[in-house]
Amino acid sequence: MLGSILVGKKPMVCVTRDTPVNAIAELLYRHRIGAVLVMDGPRIEGLVSERDICRCLHTHGRAVHDALAQDIMSAPVVTASPRDSVADAMAVMTDRRFRHLPVVDNGVLLGLVSIGDLVKRRIEDAEAEAESLKHYIAS
Repeated sequence: MLGSILVGKKPMVCVTRDTPVNAIAELLYRHRIGAVLVMDGPRIEGLVSERDICRCLHTHGRAVHDALAQDIMSAPVVTASPRDSVADAMAVMTDRRFRHLPVVDNGVLLGLVSIGDLVKRRIEDAEAEAESLKHYIAS
């Protein structure tokens, strides 16, 4: 379940619609993350990822430095429930071709998972299953 992945994760980094893109790039670099959520109070307005910044840089050149989050953010944002399985979340992210998925429960933002978080969990689960099978066979 996605809710268990959120335990122990770093706090989310969020911005507002009027946050300059150069400030977002600095946040991504400083926090070693790939995306920030664009929030209006408790409501998710959009998401700005490294990919969004690259797309804007390609299409608008140096003007990207004058852009705001609202100019380049991906919206609307697809969300997941903390009760969703890792496999289901991975399928959504693969099908929709994005790498970050906010986890929301009853309208409350709980956190943000990345495809890396999900792959890590799948590997841990596979290793645990293999170890369990080894013990079963050895018994």
